[in-house]
Amino acid sequence: MTLAETGATRKDDWGPLSALPGNPLMWVLIGSELAVFGAALIGYAGARARDPAGFAADQDQLSRLAGLINTTVLLTSGLFAALANVAAHEGRRGAARLWLGLAAALGLVFLVVKAREYGVELAAGHDLDSSPFFTLYFLVTGFHALHVVLGLAILALVAFFDSPENVETGTAFWHMVDLVWILVFPSFYLLR
Repeated sequence: MTLAETGATRKDDWGPLSALPGNPLMWVLIGSELAVFGAALIGYAGARARDPAGFAADQDQLSRLAGLINTTVLLTSGLFAALANVAAHEGRRGAARLWLGLAAALGLVFLVVKAREYGVELAAGHDLDSSPFFTLYFLVTGFHALHVVLGLAILALVAFFDSPENVETGTAFWHMVDLVWILVFPSFYLLR
């Protein structure tokens, strides 16, 4: 008698999550992280609506160039992660590891640019306590930076344990980091 005939399900059947690339547990994590960042950005929008002039003045203190550089860096890194995924599925382990390494290197570039940006803001007297804008800026972008660090660890791990499923799982997380930045960058640097 088969599982279908008994009405039972396999231990590894995650329903609709089973169709997603990589391990379904990663998608549970990604969904929860997107919910947290979504709530933070909704909170940011609410705070901004209460003080649009103050937020606009503080926003003008940020380096849009640094934000644009980091956007370009992360999107390029996401491309490299996607190429690693393709290479892993084609059985080209060396190429997959190379692309993962390049994706991680650009993740490090992102962190260096962000650290420099934080240094400039702190030197100008902007910190967690200077205004609601900078409180939210440091909290949201700092939380994102922690996800970049976690993503780098995941990329390193899947470069070592480089099965196609592991690479899919790791690059799915990395793409979530990209997606979040695509929402954070315009919210804090561009929207007026």
